[in-house]
Amino acid sequence: MELNPETSRGTTSRTRLTFAAITLLALWFVLCRHLSDEWSVNEQYSYGWFVPFFALFLFWLRWEDKPEVSDQRSEVRSGRLIAVAVAGVALLLLLPIRVFELANPDWRPLAWLHAGIVVGLTLLVIWTAAGAPWLRHFAFPVCFIFVAVPWITAIEQPIVQGLMRLAAMVATEAITLCGIPAQLEGSLIRVSTGLVGVNEACSGVRSLQTSLMIGLLFGELKRLSVTRRVALVLGAVVIAMVANFGRTFFLVWIATSSGVSAVAEWHDAAGYAIVAVVFCGSLLLATILNRNKGGRRKEEVEKGITSSDLPPRFLLPTSYFLLCFLWLFAVEAGAEGWYRVHERNLHARPGWSVRFPEKAPGFREIKIDETVRQTLRFDEGREAMWKTTDAAVPGSSGTNYLFFFRWNPGSSSVLRARSHRPDICLPSVGWQQIADRGTKTYFAPGDIPITARHISFRQSRGNAVAHTFFCLQEDKINPNEPRPDLQEAAGVAGSWSRQARIRVVRNGIRNLGQQVLEVVLLSSPPLDDATAEARFAQLIGEVIVPEN
Repeated sequence: MELNPETSRGTTSRTRLTFAAITLLALWFVLCRHLSDEWSVNEQYSYGWFVPFFALFLFWLRWEDKPEVSDQRSEVRSGRLIAVAVAGVALLLLLPIRVFELANPDWRPLAWLHAGIVVGLTLLVIWTAAGAPWLRHFAFPVCFIFVAVPWITAIEQPIVQGLMRLAAMVATEAITLCGIPAQLEGSLIRVSTGLVGVNEACSGVRSLQTSLMIGLLFGELKRLSVTRRVALVLGAVVIAMVANFGRTFFLVWIATSSGVSAVAEWHDAAGYAIVAVVFCGSLLLATILNRNKGGRRKEEVEKGITSSDLPPRFLLPTSYFLLCFLWLFAVEAGAEGWYRVHERNLHARPGWSVRFPEKAPGFREIKIDETVRQTLRFDEGREAMWKTTDAAVPGSSGTNYLFFFRWNPGSSSVLRARSHRPDICLPSVGWQQIADRGTKTYFAPGDIPITARHISFRQSRGNAVAHTFFCLQEDKINPNEPRPDLQEAAGVAGSWSRQARIRVVRNGIRNLGQQVLEVVLLSSPPLDDATAEARFAQLIGEVIVPEN
């Protein structure tokens, strides 16, 4: 019995579509799994968990009114060799990208490159399926994933710091106009009951990025023109910023009337309120912009622009997609194997823990903020402070802060550990970096080496100086290659330099468990650098406890 040619062609197309879908699903799964590390540990990007589902929903809506599958064979055939070559280069690039990502899950340019390759390959498959009309039609839902890719630090940090200061400044002016004394100190607001930081009143960056997602989402749902979509996104951003200024003012007012401790009770509720305001405001704005455009989709259907249920006609053979899937499997196995081979030579470093000086004058345990817990997600963590005096300097006094966090082996703990650094935390609460003396190795009891980075900060107002010492130590090292990303020359940002990241990958070093020790020394009058380092050396001799 002979098969109808059309039936045979449809069966072949469906087979190719199945293999293409499986290959694309593998691509997207690996990408989303990598991005989910940031979505999990960084509240700023927690909305990213919803983006893949929104993208899938938008793709399904586009599928409902997709263009007809016209004969694009001449168009696709003429560019088939170029498409195959581009896809081959993109697939080959995935191998070094995945190798680098396993050791540097916090290197954001890699995430953008990875997302660009996955999006590009997806669009290329769509083009080979039905040509340019389908490519244009499905481009937006495929590219929607970019709203969940973390911004590159060089772009994000200036925006974060700027919004922090702007939110604090606006709230200070507003609360002062209401007759409540308030003083701006960097990104902190001093009121009669204490200090309110923008980490409590929120800089608004999270809602800014969420507003971009919401604006783009509603623009696609309403199928607005490009101009109207831009207007909608800008409107959503404005709504988010105004709502955040209102939130900051509200939390400062709470701190003034009920005490700084009451801010924590209202913090989350105020944050959810902003998301609701941005959502409802963006929906209203999208509805207004969509007027006189409601019949567009109906007109397209009446004109017969939508397609039949026939599957797309792939010109690429099924073997191409099978080879791509096998290559993706080889990439993951190869990346994992690269580190497994090198990890055979790793040696455990001398273990140590921290014994807090609970009998020191003025010792006080600091309750770790719930937001910090959710961000760092450590397995063990503790913070404390106590007072010090210098007998050689009459009238001198100081305050010591000690932070210790421990992460068991895990894929993204390096990302969490590096997010609690002095150069990130102190500028966010009004301190300005004045010196970076680089790294230096100190020795604790039992000749345990403690390599710490010394950075000093000054308050934006006043003469107070904070000397910070940051140590990030991993559980295992290669005896033939010390951790270059933790032990660079003085004055070099070793932990996050490009050369250090490359050397780590070359030597097959990834996270196998780590811990962070951070010490902050405050004193009046300020300590000089040498004295601060001597005090830190004395302190680690008292608090570091060797482990068997």
